[in-house]
Amino acid sequence: MIDSTGDIYPADICVLRYALERNAHAKPDRIFAAFDGGERWSFAQTLQQIRITAANLHALGVRQGDHVVLMLPNSALALRVMFAINYLGAVFVPVNPALKGSALQHILTDSGASVAILHETVLDTVMATDPPALTTVICAATSPRNAPERIVFHDIAVLDRTDTPPAPEPRPIRPFDTQSIIYTSGTTGRSKGVLSSYMHSYSSMNPDTWTCITPQDRQLLHMPVFHIGGAFMACVALCVGSSIAVVDSFKTDRFWSQIRDLEVTSAFLLGAMATFLLKQPPRNDDRKHPLRMVFIVPLGQSGPAFHERFGSDVFTIFNMTEISTPLISAANPVKDSICGRPRPGVDVRLVDANDCSVGVGESGQMILRTDAPWAMNHGYHNNPQATADAWRNGWFHTGDIFVRDADGDFRFVDRLKDTIRRRGENISSYEVEVELLSHPKIREAAAVAVPSELSEDEILAVVAPVDGQQLDPAEIVAHLLPRMAHHMVPRYIRIVDSLPKTPTEKVEKHVLRGQGLTADSWDRERAGINIRRTRID
Repeated sequence: MIDSTGDIYPADICVLRYALERNAHAKPDRIFAAFDGGERWSFAQTLQQIRITAANLHALGVRQGDHVVLMLPNSALALRVMFAINYLGAVFVPVNPALKGSALQHILTDSGASVAILHETVLDTVMATDPPALTTVICAATSPRNAPERIVFHDIAVLDRTDTPPAPEPRPIRPFDTQSIIYTSGTTGRSKGVLSSYMHSYSSMNPDTWTCITPQDRQLLHMPVFHIGGAFMACVALCVGSSIAVVDSFKTDRFWSQIRDLEVTSAFLLGAMATFLLKQPPRNDDRKHPLRMVFIVPLGQSGPAFHERFGSDVFTIFNMTEISTPLISAANPVKDSICGRPRPGVDVRLVDANDCSVGVGESGQMILRTDAPWAMNHGYHNNPQATADAWRNGWFHTGDIFVRDADGDFRFVDRLKDTIRRRGENISSYEVEVELLSHPKIREAAAVAVPSELSEDEILAVVAPVDGQQLDPAEIVAHLLPRMAHHMVPRYIRIVDSLPKTPTEKVEKHVLRGQGLTADSWDRERAGINIRRTRID
């Protein structure tokens, strides 16, 4: 753990190569990874597989400090490759396999990676972008005809060769060396590559930070490896000496069977995932499972209902790719929509546009710094201006608006870019969505701004029904009226089968904003439902 001076963790604690070797020696037979389908890795087997994969990567030219792209779904192969890259002291750059076109070209070019390990389904897409630095591709598919001549292709089986000489030991890998570059979603511009050290990754999710997790827990790894919920969780578990259960993705209808089959004790759920589970029909075995605790992020109103129905303790946090869980709650918070309180080792402030602190109950952007060096990102790759902007005045600016109450609990208000301005009032899209999701027939919801014919914005709510249910826009408005101020009630409602989402189940609001008012958007004012301000005499 960090000592009293706020110094960095020792290398054998937070650097993946040394922590893996330590755990493989101390607990060789303990299961590290349980895969959906039956495969199991002990710590000794994990080390053996990583050494083989690392030797073959080294034989193909990967060296300490190199950037290596991987575009793979959650799988044993993805973990082997990710860990082996770090075992060599190289930097893994996980990329969303769904990306294509200019968005993918930007990341592949910006990363400067000369080696890419690809799933066969993305090979043609990657080749179409012609990344200038790419010279080596490892993939199960045959090389495409349009591939540049400079690129050498290897079958994925090359990583399994057992006759390759072991890779020479790299120079000492230090806690502040770069471990990964993970690209943010880029909803307001080009994706930015977040530079994360071993210290940053470990600080995000270790037992000193996630105090509700123990080394005896088995955590569900269903978030993709191009997301910190997949990559950091796997790396930290390997360093801590705990266990993970690996599935390809979150599936509502398979969640509880996977929890039981893989003996999962801890799971991270995005708020929408918790909502999906709660809106499934009740079962007699709802409490017959090993899942002792969950994170629900954002918490919304689902915490008490989840705890009551499934018996698991509920926690919530605030985190993002660039930071290291500055907020965490106690078990089973009674307040809805909170994000917790600051953890030890992190300074948290809420500020105005000039970085001046705001008072209790006032909205402000959250800015952060840590006691220990390197415990958050150390910039954006190839983007000094974005780095300088984010780290203005020596504090990292999250771009998220919060309110702190008199008890010290922080409540998320909105992303700066998602706040809606309607007739002189600032409206949190998140708060509108929380109330929409309280409707028993609504499975998922998003609130976005659309242009008003008067000035500023109007609110468009895009909602999807629970399976088998029908939604009536007027009924939704009636449900909202006693639950929110008049100016927050959406004027427009659009009903869809499902919302556009990223592979991490985050709603792509920029898609909805781009679609705007479609022909099937219902207008309550045109329907004769006009809402007036409640007068207080």
